Amino acid sequence: MKGREQGFDSNTHSKILRRRVGDAVALVLPERQTAPLVFSSPHSGTDYKEEFLKSSLLNAQELRRSEDSYVDELFEFAPYHGAPLLHALFPRAYIDPNREPYELDPEMFHDTLPDFVKTRSDRVRAGFGTIARVVANGAQIYREKMLFSDADARVQTYYAPYHAQLRRLVEETQQRFGFAILLDCHSMPSVGSANDRDTGQQRADIVLGDRFGTACAAIVVDEAEKALTGLGLRVARNDPYAGAHTTTHYGRPAKGVHALQIEINRGLYMLEDHFTRSSGHAALTKRMGQFSHIMAEIDWQSLT
Repeated sequence: MKGREQGFDSNTHSKILRRRVGDAVALVLPERQTAPLVFSSPHSGTDYKEEFLKSSLLNAQELRRSEDSYVDELFEFAPYHGAPLLHALFPRAYIDPNREPYELDPEMFHDTLPDFVKTRSDRVRAGFGTIARVVANGAQIYREKMLFSDADARVQTYYAPYHAQLRRLVEETQQRFGFAILLDCHSMPSVGSANDRDTGQQRADIVLGDRFGTACAAIVVDEAEKALTGLGLRVARNDPYAGAHTTTHYGRPAKGVHALQIEINRGLYMLEDHFTRSSGHAALTKRMGQFSHIMAEIDWQSLT
């Protein structure tokens, strides 16, 4: 397919650059960045290493319950519209870059954790710290307790390189344009689970999270909602997801960095119980390409 059928038109870049940073990160870059946007997908990694699988009570398919499967594919056309795309290669169940670097449950470790570790938070209590205790359905991940040195090695090898690259992209974008818009891309179950406050409820197609107006200027979330609804998608804001570490850490509107979390309903593009692409995958990829194009063409100069 060519042109608009693929989610981009003849005015977009004809060449993109692909780059890996170790086992941690993949970058898909436009030949020249022309949009003040940075797309990230922290939870679409699928590199389940044998050592991790051996340490787990769960098999690779069961561990995938924590994945935002195929989200990196849904935004694959963003670089053709002049915006970089960064996505993790490692799985979220192994280490979660959308948490603080050391947000850990002390019950998961043989040894005493250092004082700088954050051991008390809603996410840790729920089992979803930087290194999760459970997958999305509540099933325990690990056979045995681990050492803090193992957790620290994951932070240094995977978490830190991911955020180093994301920080670099945001800083370079801000230097080039005077501001930066980070679009942090995720997926969500189509229906709220037993552990969610919207248990059993059918969810919107897209949930935009701006930390209730604190992570980005109002125009960013307004324009994103306008673009998505114009593409025929049902959009909600901050419910049931308002944004997590990436949104709160990078979103500094007063300093010229705007962060917006995008949650996509998995029922639109995949068979949720089988972790496979559905017939809707291609159509949604096209629409997300169109969304990227719309966001790239907006005059954002008011943000300066």
